[in-house]
Amino acid sequence: MRSADILPIRPAAADFAGRFSAALLDPDAPAPGLVTGPRGKRAQKRYNVYRNNVTVSLIAALSSIFPAVERITGADFFRAMARFHVRETPPVSPLLFEYGRDFPDFIDRYEYARDMPWLSDVARIERAWLDAYHAADAPSLKAEALAAVPPEELGALTFRPHPATRLVCSAHPAVTIFAMNRATGPVTRVENRAEDGLITRIDDDVTVRLLPPGGAAFLGALLAGQCLAAGVAAGLEAEPGFDLSAAIGEMLAAHAFSDLGTFSDIELENSHV
Repeated sequence: MRSADILPIRPAAADFAGRFSAALLDPDAPAPGLVTGPRGKRAQKRYNVYRNNVTVSLIAALSSIFPAVERITGADFFRAMARFHVRETPPVSPLLFEYGRDFPDFIDRYEYARDMPWLSDVARIERAWLDAYHAADAPSLKAEALAAVPPEELGALTFRPHPATRLVCSAHPAVTIFAMNRATGPVTRVENRAEDGLITRIDDDVTVRLLPPGGAAFLGALLAGQCLAAGVAAGLEAEPGFDLSAAIGEMLAAHAFSDLGTFSDIELENSHV
């Protein structure tokens, strides 16, 4: 197709779209003057119907993305909270599964959720779950590849994260609360403790694993591109009893990484500075 064959967006059309959508998420805003009925009259009622449909669709999208949060709060509380979020945060993508990335941060600020301080971290796990589900495919690191590395070179290894891998750290038992509320069984009382979750995808199945003490610090360092030696140091700093063998076994079983790399000697030396 020649460039001359591409029709540019007319300024008038772009202006119409901008003015039409500007008031969609504000229930108190009047319909734009350019919105008229068949006889040229203002179409406030028709615009309100369209506006309501947009809001309902976005709330439904949030409900499908954050089912555990909705189960915890109840449908009425969730819809009210989601409605306020929708009014504050318009979508930036035509793909509805992309909506809601700011919802966990909104929950942190939402006055009526303050007695559920773990709720936003549950939402972060759900958002990570969906992102892992839609992440690109990639091979998984095999134990044989790691076993083939000479012992003297292990400390300099780096690990390429699998595109689906996510890490969510919480000062609350968010992983346990997430797991209970994504299932259909009864919900029980949970001990108030910090929990860290590793979210990965094995084939088409997304998994959320509760990490042992030190595991998040170790994996966080590796996911940030640091070498194995630096990851071990981070794990031991976070938890003196950090179990390296168990942590490596966990990351391999979870398919958290897709390949290996190495630091140069200079990079390895700088990683300990």
